[in-house]
This record gives sequence, C-alpha cells and structure tokens, in this order.
Amino acid sequence: MKRGDYISWDEYFMGIALLSAQRSKDNNTQVGACIVNSDKKIVSVGYNGMPTGCADDDMPWERSADSVLGTKYPFVCHAELNAILNSNIPSLSGATLYVTLFPCNECAKAIIQCGIKRVVYLDNKYADSDEVRASALMFGKCGITAEKYEVTGRSLTINL
Repeated sequence: MKRGDYISWDEYFMGIALLSAQRSKDNNTQVGACIVNSDKKIVSVGYNGMPTGCADDDMPWERSADSVLGTKYPFVCHAELNAILNSNIPSLSGATLYVTLFPCNECAKAIIQCGIKRVVYLDNKYADSDEVRASALMFGKCGITAEKYEVTGRSLTINL
C-alpha cells in the first residue's frame, strides 16, 4: 500500500519557492520563485538578490536613504525575474510560476512576455499599491491566471 500523507504538487512547488527565498540577503523581504512546466517539472528557481557580479556586501540593502541610490530598489533583481532568467529550457510558454509574493508590475511584464500562463502566489501584502494593481490588470488582459495559494497548515522540518 502506498503512503497517503505525501505533499500535494502545490505544496511541493510552493515549498521550493519558500526554500529559495531563504537564499535572499534582504533584511526585510525574502521572496522565492519556482517555475514549473506543464509536465510538473521544475525548470527554474529564483530569489530576490543583487545581479550576478555585484557583491552583496558592496551594495545597499536599505529601504530608505537620502538618495534612491542608497537603497536596494534600483539594484535588486526580483525572484520572478531571476527565475525567468535562470530557466534551463528555451521556452516558458504555458508554465506556472509559484512565488511567495504577488509580482510587481515590472515582473508581471516579464512573466507575460515569456509566456507563463499561471501564477500561484502566497502573499499579496502590497495589494493596494499601484504596481500590484497594474500587475493584476495586465494579467487579466493577457489571460494569465493569478491564484492565491491555499495554505494547508502542513508543517515540514528540514534539518540541514
């Protein structure tokens, strides 16, 4: 008889996104993403961090400063963009993106352009921002399904 208490596909892929978020050096917001093809195969992961070649210790991580150049915002690559750029297949057409935070408008454009058709997100803490409203509007106009991940309450412990 097979085991019955295994995790669902959504739990598995959101779990990978949550684990990926733990690579982020951001003091405030750790975001992870996992892209899955139609065969339920992981084709990429990403987290929010500095671009390749920009040493994390040399870059600002602050949320506010006298100049925007003293903050993380003009520099950090979002988890969704990193996952798209890290993809190990030539096309993401029809793929699903699991992400821990609802995408901003810039990431939404990249999601649309690469052909991802479904976004499953864990949290939408910036739902009232114009950037997230723009994302939702673009997703709707482009036929991309955005669905909130249904938290199951299951707890997993990983000892590293």
